[in-house]
Amino acid sequence: MPQLRLALAQVNATVGDIAGNKAMVLDWTRKAVQEGAHVVAFPETVLAGYPVEDLALRKSFAAANRAAIDALAVNLREAGCGDALVMVGHLDRDDEGVRNSASLLFGGEVVATYDKYHLPNYGVFDEARYFAPGFDLPIVKLHGLDIGVVICEDIWQNGGPVAALGQVGVDLVVCVNSSPYERSKDDVRVPLVARRAAEAGAPIAYVNMVGAQDDLVFDGDSIVVGADGEVLARAPQFTEHLLVLDVDVPAGGHTATTVPEQPGRIRMPAFDVTRTVLQPEPLPAYEPLPAPPGVEPLPELAETWAALVTGLRDYVHKNGFRSVTFGFSGGIDSAVCAALAADALGPDALHGVSMPSHYSSEHSRSDAAELARRLGCHFEERPVADMVAAFVGPLGLTGLAEENVQARCRGITLMAMSNQHGHLVLAPGNKTELAVGYSTIYGDAVGGFAPIKDVPKTLVWELAKWRNAEAEKLGEVPPIPENSIEKVPSAELRPDQTDQDSLPPYEVLDAVLDGYVEGDRDYSDLVADGFDAELVERVIRMVDGAEYKRRQYPPGTKITLKAFGRDRRLPITNRWRESRP
Repeated sequence: MPQLRLALAQVNATVGDIAGNKAMVLDWTRKAVQEGAHVVAFPETVLAGYPVEDLALRKSFAAANRAAIDALAVNLREAGCGDALVMVGHLDRDDEGVRNSASLLFGGEVVATYDKYHLPNYGVFDEARYFAPGFDLPIVKLHGLDIGVVICEDIWQNGGPVAALGQVGVDLVVCVNSSPYERSKDDVRVPLVARRAAEAGAPIAYVNMVGAQDDLVFDGDSIVVGADGEVLARAPQFTEHLLVLDVDVPAGGHTATTVPEQPGRIRMPAFDVTRTVLQPEPLPAYEPLPAPPGVEPLPELAETWAALVTGLRDYVHKNGFRSVTFGFSGGIDSAVCAALAADALGPDALHGVSMPSHYSSEHSRSDAAELARRLGCHFEERPVADMVAAFVGPLGLTGLAEENVQARCRGITLMAMSNQHGHLVLAPGNKTELAVGYSTIYGDAVGGFAPIKDVPKTLVWELAKWRNAEAEKLGEVPPIPENSIEKVPSAELRPDQTDQDSLPPYEVLDAVLDGYVEGDRDYSDLVADGFDAELVERVIRMVDGAEYKRRQYPPGTKITLKAFGRDRRLPITNRWRESRP
C-alpha cells in the first residue's frame, strides 16, 4: 500500500497578524518537513486568525491574505519545503464576495484552492454575513494518492463536500478547522468525524486551531480517524502541537463509479470537481515512524480549567498587557479567578487588592491575604471606607444606593491603579450572578476581561475543589483557602448580608437557569420539569430585567453551549415576558 507521512500543525494564530501568522506557518512547516512529512495541514483561516468578524468586509484585508498566501508558496520552496503539500487556511475574495478558503501549496505555487461550502449562521457564527459559499471541489494526486480538503462546518452538516468526495472517490480527506471549545464538545466531535470518514470511504485528518480569541477558546484536539472510524492518532488539548504519523492507504481503494478519475474538471450536481496530478507514483517503501503516543482527552474539570486558563492568558498577552489586578474579597469567585490568573500568567503578574469597607468581616480580609500568600502574588490593602463616606454622607444615601457606592468606590480604585501601573482589571463575576443581575454596574462589573463570566456558581465551587485536589496530588499547597470554599457567600455590602437574602439557593437557581438560558425553555416547560411556579416566575423576571447589565459586562471565556453575548442575544428594550398561561 502507498505510504504517506502526514503532519497536523495545531497552532495558535492571532487575528489580523497576517505577517506573524505567515511566519508561524513557515516555521512549523520546516519542523514538519524535517520530520519527513509529505502533507502538512494548518487550521482554518490560520493566516487571518479566527473569527475575523467585520475585518472580512475590508477589501484590503482580503487582498493582504491573498498576497500572503502567494508569497508563502514561494517562501516554502525557498526554505526547502517545496516538495511538501501544505494546506493553509486564509481569506480570499472574488467577484461573488469574500471566501473562507484553504489553499494547497506545492512546488512554490498555489496548485488548488477550496472555498468553504457550508457557512454556519448559528451560535457564535456569522459566516453567512461575511462569506460566499464555494462550489469547486479540488482533488490532488500526491504520491499516488487522491487527497481532498474541506473546512470545519463542512463535516458538521449532512451531505455537501464530504459526501461528494465519497462519491467521486478519494484516498484521504483533510479537514481544517477553527472549532470553538465548549464543555463536552469532544463527545460529539469524535463520533462525527468517524461518521464522515465512513461517508467519504477514506481516513479523515482533522486539524484544529488552539488558543483564544476574545471570548472564544480553541482546544486543538486534532485527530486522524481511519475509514473504519478508529482513532489513529490524537493531539493534546490546549497546547500547540505537531502531530506526525505515517498512514497506509490503498491507492484507488475508493469506489469511484460515477465520476472518471482522469485529470480535469468534472461537473457534479452541486460541485465542480477538479483533479490535479502532482506526483502520480507512490513513494518507494520506507520505514514508518513509531506510532504517536496515545493521548486521551482531559477529564471534564481539568478540561474546563485548561480552557479558562487559555482564554485568560491569550486575552492578556495578545492585547499587550503584562499584568492583571482585581479585588481579593476573600470569597470563592475572586479566589478562583486568582488561581486561574496565577496559572495563566504566573504569580508575579497578579496584583491582588483587598478593599475593605465598614461592613467587611475580619475573615474576608484574612482569607484574601491567605489567598495571596498561597499564590505568591503581589498583594496590598486599600480601604475604601473613607471614600464611601464621602459619597454617602453628603448625598444622604441609604439601602441599595449605599451598597452600590461601596462597589463603585472599589471599581474606581481598581481602574485608577490600572491607569497608574498598566494592569488589566479583571471582573470576577460568575454566570449565575450575571444571569440574574446580581452585580453592580460600574462597580464589581468594571474591568477589561471576566475570566469566569460563563461559569455557573455551582461549577465555580467544583473547580475550586478540583484545583486544590490537583495541588495536593503534586505535593503543593492548595491555592484556594478552605474557608473561601466553605463559607456562606456574601457581597458584604450591609450587616450580616448573604447572597441567599436576594437569591434562591445556588443549586436550585443554576438548575432553573440551565433550562431557561441554555435550553430556551419557557415558563410552562420549567414548571413541568418540577420547579416551583413562583420560583420560576421570579428567576425569569430577574434574568429578563438584567439584559442591560450583561450588555455592558466585559468579555469572558466561553465554555458553555450558550454564553451571554456571543450566543444568547436579546434586545435590551424588550417588553416580552414569560408568564403563567
